[in-house]
Parts: sequence; C-alpha cells; structure tokens
Amino acid sequence: MKTEMKERYNEYIEKFKQTASDDVQQKMKNAIEDLQNSNGGEGIRKGNKAPDFSLPDPNGNQVNLSNQLNVGPVILTFYRGGWCPYCNMELREYQQVLNEIHEAGGELIAISPQTPDHSLSTSDKNALQYHVLSDAGNKIARKYNLVYPLPDYLIDIYKDKGLNVDQHNGDETWELPVSATYVIDKDGTIIYEYTKADYKDRAEPSDVLEVLKQAT
Repeated sequence: MKTEMKERYNEYIEKFKQTASDDVQQKMKNAIEDLQNSNGGEGIRKGNKAPDFSLPDPNGNQVNLSNQLNVGPVILTFYRGGWCPYCNMELREYQQVLNEIHEAGGELIAISPQTPDHSLSTSDKNALQYHVLSDAGNKIARKYNLVYPLPDYLIDIYKDKGLNVDQHNGDETWELPVSATYVIDKDGTIIYEYTKADYKDRAEPSDVLEVLKQAT
C-alpha cells in the first residue's frame, strides 16, 4: 500500500500559511533554521547499533527493543506528541501499513516524551494498534541524539495557541525529540535512518516499509 502522508502534509501547510500571521510563520521558520545550524538533534546514523531500551506503553506494560528484535526487524519512529498535527498524520499513515509490516515479520514502535495518559489519548484518537511508548524526560531520545530545547520565542507562540507541551510531557523542560525514523535489523544495526530538523519533513511510511521488507 502506498501512503500519501507528504501529500497530506502539503495540504495542511498550505492551510496554515493562509491562517497564520507572517510573524508566526517567520519565527517558526527561524526555529527550524536555528536547529539546523546547531549540533542538536542530529540522530544516529545508518550502520550504527541502536541503543536498547525498555519503555512503558499507555497501560504500563514495558516494551523492550531487544525483545522485539528477537522476533524480527523494527521500525522505530520518534514523534513530538499528540498535540502536533504532523505527528498525528504520520501515526495514522503507519497504521495504514501495519498489517504489511507484520506480514513482513516486523514490528512498529512509536516513541514520544508524552506521559502515558497523553500517549493513551494519542493512541485512542488515531485508532493505533501498535506500540506507542512514553519516554519520560526524553531519556531514550537523548541516547539517540535527538533532543533539543524549544527556543523561548517559539514557546511563547505555542502557549498562545494553547499547546502546553510541558503539561503533555509532565515536566518543565520544553524539550522535544527531532522527528526521526529508523529501521533496525534483528542484530540491532540501523539499516535506515531519516532525521530532519524540519518537523514537516518526514519519511513516507510506505517507503520505510519497503526498507523493512528488504531486511527480512
């Protein structure tokens, strides 16, 4: 199945440009450029070993990466939170190809710094049937070199929009993971990575699926 996430992104971006002020758009653009020009959120490259982890799902069950890899390769995607429309679109697109992921012998894991309650809300809202895990304090995202702090001027914009990221994450850091997607082979080697400072630039799920199929 060919997903159409990027097409949906483009439609949303056009609507955003029509409604958001020039000042807000410019500040959001500046935040992306500042991150691109920094050393933050660069991620782990293809060929390296994926750090192992054990994180809770919304029901408190621990999901361990190495246990999942004993069964088959894993698609691992880090997302910002259920408050992010781009994240929700991405998560729904992965749900569309979940059966194909399982048929190929793989598994899908999505991670965000949200609390388990907010992860449950995200999972229910998008009718997700795969692992949606909570990474409190971005501890695992930090191991994957994905964490960055939101600049103060962007925090102000988010607050004005009612996007209380700190409440979703259960802390006061206003730190997020860069949106990143990995395909991890059974031996723990990263065979595909897609990491971009621009949260609107993400791997197409059906393309990631094709990489997974080659690993099995």
